[in-house]
Amino acid sequence: MHGGNYPRETEARRAGWRDCGGAAEEQERGEASVEQRWARDKERERWESRRETEASRALVAASRDWAVGSVVSCGYSADGAWWRRGTRISFGLDKSWMNLPDRLRSPAYAEGVNTFLTLARNHSRGIDRIRCPCRECRNMFFLPIFEVESHLYIKGINPNYTHWIFHGEEETRSFNADDEDSERDGADEYIDDMVHMLDDIRSGTFVDVPQDHTDPLPTSGSILDDPSSSSSFDQLLEDARRPLLPGCTKFSKLSFIVKLLHIKTLGGWSIKSFDMLLNLLRAAFPDAELPQSYEESRSMERSLGFNYHKIHACPNDCILFWKENAYLNECPTCDMRWHKEQRLTDQATMRHPADSESWKRFDEEHSWFAQDARNVRLGMASDGFNPFNNMAKPYSIWPVILVPYNLPPWLCMKDQFFMTSLIIPGPKSAGNDIDVYLQPLLDELIEFWEHGIPTFDASTKETFMLHAALMWTINDFPAYGNLSGWSTKGKLACPSCNEGTDSNWLKYGRKHCYMGHRRFLPPDHMWRRRKHLFNGKEDHRMLPSVLEGVDVLAQLQMLGDVQFGKARRKRKRTAEELNWTKYSIFFKLPYWATLRLRYNLDVMHIEKNIFDNILWTLMNVPGKTKDNINSRRDLEILGYRKELHLKYEGERVTMPHALYTLHGDERNKFCEWLADVKFPDGFASNISRCVSIRDCKISGLKSHNCHVFMQRLLPIAVGGYLRSDIALALIELSTFFKELCARTLDVNRLSQLQTDIITILCKLEMIFPPSFFDIMVHLAVHLPREAILGGPVQYRWMYPFERYLGKFKRYVKNKARPEGSIAEAYIHIECLTFCSMYLQDIETKFTRMDRNVDGGEAENIDGFKIFNQKVRPIGMALNLQLSNKLFTEATWYVLNNCDEIASYLK
Repeated sequence: MHGGNYPRETEARRAGWRDCGGAAEEQERGEASVEQRWARDKERERWESRRETEASRALVAASRDWAVGSVVSCGYSADGAWWRRGTRISFGLDKSWMNLPDRLRSPAYAEGVNTFLTLARNHSRGIDRIRCPCRECRNMFFLPIFEVESHLYIKGINPNYTHWIFHGEEETRSFNADDEDSERDGADEYIDDMVHMLDDIRSGTFVDVPQDHTDPLPTSGSILDDPSSSSSFDQLLEDARRPLLPGCTKFSKLSFIVKLLHIKTLGGWSIKSFDMLLNLLRAAFPDAELPQSYEESRSMERSLGFNYHKIHACPNDCILFWKENAYLNECPTCDMRWHKEQRLTDQATMRHPADSESWKRFDEEHSWFAQDARNVRLGMASDGFNPFNNMAKPYSIWPVILVPYNLPPWLCMKDQFFMTSLIIPGPKSAGNDIDVYLQPLLDELIEFWEHGIPTFDASTKETFMLHAALMWTINDFPAYGNLSGWSTKGKLACPSCNEGTDSNWLKYGRKHCYMGHRRFLPPDHMWRRRKHLFNGKEDHRMLPSVLEGVDVLAQLQMLGDVQFGKARRKRKRTAEELNWTKYSIFFKLPYWATLRLRYNLDVMHIEKNIFDNILWTLMNVPGKTKDNINSRRDLEILGYRKELHLKYEGERVTMPHALYTLHGDERNKFCEWLADVKFPDGFASNISRCVSIRDCKISGLKSHNCHVFMQRLLPIAVGGYLRSDIALALIELSTFFKELCARTLDVNRLSQLQTDIITILCKLEMIFPPSFFDIMVHLAVHLPREAILGGPVQYRWMYPFERYLGKFKRYVKNKARPEGSIAEAYIHIECLTFCSMYLQDIETKFTRMDRNVDGGEAENIDGFKIFNQKVRPIGMALNLQLSNKLFTEATWYVLNNCDEIASYLK
């Protein structure tokens, strides 16, 4: 297009146009005068104007040769296509110049560079900085256009960059004007779902970072740098445009495969049944573009970028073979070889964590993070489970799950938004060595916090730098100790009270008890002086102080050198170390010490353990009750509650009946009543299956059963059997958990709950023996404060994660490799969940109706509107004669809720 003299004319000028910060340019800046620099700039502008004119002329000349028909009205667009009378006619761009050896003297190379830069300049829409596609920059840096040109001549263009997607080239299709309408009618109907998805994936993969961001982009896994990945993506795009059958207007090849895989996942089909269905479909429709097997169907997931990485670990949990240890053949800590053996804003109301005090304080201290609502706040949950449903074979796998809190309340804790970031393998639990496995996750969290990652926003069609912060962890109490580094056992088991924990060793019970809750009462409360009601002593101690992050770091300074791994003896702690076992890896996060709430106490397990203590003691279940002969002996040693001391009659020893236990006939009536209780569908499981009336036993209660029993049934059950003061204390405890677990919390009410739980625990100390008060009972005193700091408990307890781990159990098909089975199944389902957001006319996790859907009113039913509600009857219909009481109640309901008769009631 340009003459052969062009390279020689500008050879001297290009010699001075080095890459940004080059030595030649720096020298020229230092020696040239103002007049010389002005003249050089004017020459550069004149040359650029001449280059644009010549390039435009060449492209117009080319269009005359390639255009179809006579050109009445045409224009050159940024993507290399000409428009004629509204019809798009594309022509191929010559890219053979990219591999020419002699860049500085080749006219063809100069012509190609000019064509490329003209295309890029039109695509940039007036912005003077574009991505540099040279062999070194590889589209990771934004540079001025004249510097990009210099790089293309000096360093050469990246030969793998064959699709100029960053510079204006788009996927186009050539067609005649007469066929435009017919192709549009036939194609768009079946490619919309998947094409939209692929567009978002490509936009998210080839992101444009903000112009003020000069850091290089991460390139691992980039489609741009991997020719095989690029070809796989092109194949997906082709499959999205190819009809399933000749003449099919409903499905493309890709959309049909995705929907078929989605149905398999929702329906729980086996791989064999899926392959049999594919064979049947291929036999019935020979012309259909169908895969040969399930494995071939899943190959598209890897093309979409869904994958996982395996990191080898020392069998003794000492290190990960990762980063600087990636190429080691043996553990430098324990010398164990691994590669051969095994490899709505209301200040007083909280509906969401965003309403909590911890969230608001985080926004105040890190205002730059809070400015962009798209920055993600995360919670981290982890727990171990046995994948074999066989407790006789110990095996513990620990998934690490991240939950984003940016979503609204009705979506926030749905498992389709959970992210499994790590799977820590078994068979043994990592314990305190879990920090070794958390290193990759912490590195990513630090990267997200300090630098962010370029992210494509599909709603605004723009790219921004996404940052993320970990707000807290969610675990049961033993895992709390593994993550925080504070041992949850022994005399200082309470992490909130810290060194102020009050505990007593029970000689016969062989455990610690945690009482002394009078110190949480107001200083002038009368119960502080009532010795005979408690342990025979007055209590005027102050409540323990709440430690902030700075105080915790000061205590951790006293901790000795801790090395991870199970190949050495257990290290003994000194008195100055308190209950600290390690320096938690989470303190590597720059903001971790400033958080008000770092580790959550799990309300689910605390409520269950307290309920178990109450129920087994009320029912006097042998081996589970907290009132046994050893607890009575401990009472004798402590010297109070003499009415419960053992009675010695010669060689016979008897236990006086306690007022908080039921007699035999009362237990029978209690079990009969519980066996007849029925709940609305979906409210709770069938608790009657856990009741044995003949043996007067209750067994097999799950955590949610205990949750419902504690809050709904216990107040009714104890009212008719126990003394009024005992029943009142248990009813108040039930009400406390009911209000604490509400979906909407009032801050003022939480302050009152803090006062109430202290009073309730003091009442329980006057009723039950010391063996009743294990650490889980004591932890209830800290739950209202954590609710004020973290918001509603539904976002911070283990219920959704326990159900999620139940799904992981079902993923295990190969019991010899349970971790691999879980990883493969998770990636598969994660890919289909992502694709399902783009699917139409099919049931997905996002469109599936709830178990009990309010169907609204029936369309046309004669009679009163009150009887038009849709119902789902269960079982066979029966004709019954209403009793007088039921008829009176039904009449009252109709009179008070029927709009049609309201005028007659006046």
